[in-house]
Amino acid sequence: MTLVAASPPSAPGGASGSSGTAMGAGGPANPRATSAGAGRELSRTALTILAMFLIGFVVWALFGSRLYYDRAQNDAYATFRVSLAQATAPIGPTQPFNPGQLLAPGTPVAVLDIPKIHLNAVVFEGTSGQVLEDGPGHLRDTPLPGQVGTSVIFGRHTAYGAPFSGLSALRVGDTFSTITGQGVSQYRVIDLRRAGDRVPPAPAAGQGRLILVTADGPALAPSGVLRIDADLISKANAAPPMLLFPADLSSAEQALGTDTAAWLPIVLWGVLLVSAVGVLSWLRHRWGRWQTWIVAVPVLCYLSLALADQVTLLLPNLL
Repeated sequence: MTLVAASPPSAPGGASGSSGTAMGAGGPANPRATSAGAGRELSRTALTILAMFLIGFVVWALFGSRLYYDRAQNDAYATFRVSLAQATAPIGPTQPFNPGQLLAPGTPVAVLDIPKIHLNAVVFEGTSGQVLEDGPGHLRDTPLPGQVGTSVIFGRHTAYGAPFSGLSALRVGDTFSTITGQGVSQYRVIDLRRAGDRVPPAPAAGQGRLILVTADGPALAPSGVLRIDADLISKANAAPPMLLFPADLSSAEQALGTDTAAWLPIVLWGVLLVSAVGVLSWLRHRWGRWQTWIVAVPVLCYLSLALADQVTLLLPNLL
């Protein structure tokens, strides 16, 4: 007589022990594991945004801003050259054909030529950080170069072409020139001064002086302001009545001033950058890593450089 061994009891629902183990492995995900994964994804996204911005800022400050400066100078020189030839270049704080209207910030007003430091640059009206991206800027409450009185020109030390990076190499007795709608004027350096140094006596009545101003100290970490005083050694031109005074200028136009109006575009560009990173992270799971990077690189580079350009406006205007 053959005996048949009894089968072990089945697990509830008819599944065997091994099947029950498999079900347990394929059940709902651990909430802690899901939360940790989301946290890692968020951290990676934040690091990506930060890395892209820092890379964009460095690239823009060292290379992109120089290209921007060169393009702005090239366009401004072409424009100012025509206005000089047609005798329509500004000779005062107002527009040539509309004395009741102040010159718009960024209007070309002069050419500054300093052979010793190989500088030949168009000077613009205004000294805010945005104006100084294009080149040296004329302080609006002072006469134009070549005129009676004391004129002041600001210039950047590090970014956007760094036109005034070589000012510290000038010495007493060096000469340079400016060109305005009133002609060519010659200057001779009489002093280099920093904070605490003696201020030279004001120019005599009917004479002119030009002060060149830039940041002093290491790049992107200014320790103060460097000023070059130069007396006019050619004939002084008449200066139209001044319509602006120091109290009329914003803090952004003062030495080492910052342009707080840049916060709005910074927020907008920042939102676009964060949104782009989020969309690209989602696309990576749909398209694959390399396909997404082909799209991501130009998009993130553009947004990072645009954001870096606006952030530089929050830095002191003489950098």
